[in-house]
Amino acid sequence: MNASTERLTLQGPAGAIEVLRDTPDAAAAARGVAVIAHPHPLFGGTMDNKVVQTLARAFVQCGWTAVRFNFRGVGASAGTHDKGRGEADDFGAVLAQLAGDGPLALAGFSFGAFVTSHALAALPPGRAVEQVVLVGTAASRFEVATIPPDLHARTLVVHGEQDDTVPLSAVLDWARPQSLPVTVVPGGGHFFHGQLPLLKGLVVRHLQAAASP
Repeated sequence: MNASTERLTLQGPAGAIEVLRDTPDAAAAARGVAVIAHPHPLFGGTMDNKVVQTLARAFVQCGWTAVRFNFRGVGASAGTHDKGRGEADDFGAVLAQLAGDGPLALAGFSFGAFVTSHALAALPPGRAVEQVVLVGTAASRFEVATIPPDLHARTLVVHGEQDDTVPLSAVLDWARPQSLPVTVVPGGGHFFHGQLPLLKGLVVRHLQAAASP
């Protein structure tokens, strides 16, 4: 993504996990580590997806180290697709090896948002999360986990009004029982074509607001 991008290989439950790590400018105040999950592997989803890269850029701009990784069976990551179960384990392995005990943010796009919700639910008790960002959450296709009420103020859910892959109504049906707000991008599709700068701006604004005293 930029000159400071590091390519790493971790060991996960299914073998090697291919990882990219982007670090903020040395002059920026370090905020913590953000781990970002990509869309569905069986439909071309990888850590190089443009929405995933946009999320990484937003986090880096706000002082976070952004970690993207390929789920099992994608790119150089070992294993085969596991319908979200193994992918949540992959997410957990990345967290365990790169996030440490410091400030943590979790993010995901589409299938990756579904996996992120379950990785969040699987965190050990007491492991604090500062930010959650879910984009194009695949609520019509998978059982997305609920977001703990104490994280609602630090959670950004973004969805395109005209998403024809995951209908906005499905995300609202998931969010409604939780009273979890959803930010709707007018005219936005699933991949936010032509609106990635707007998406980045929404994420940056959310992260900056959370960092304000």
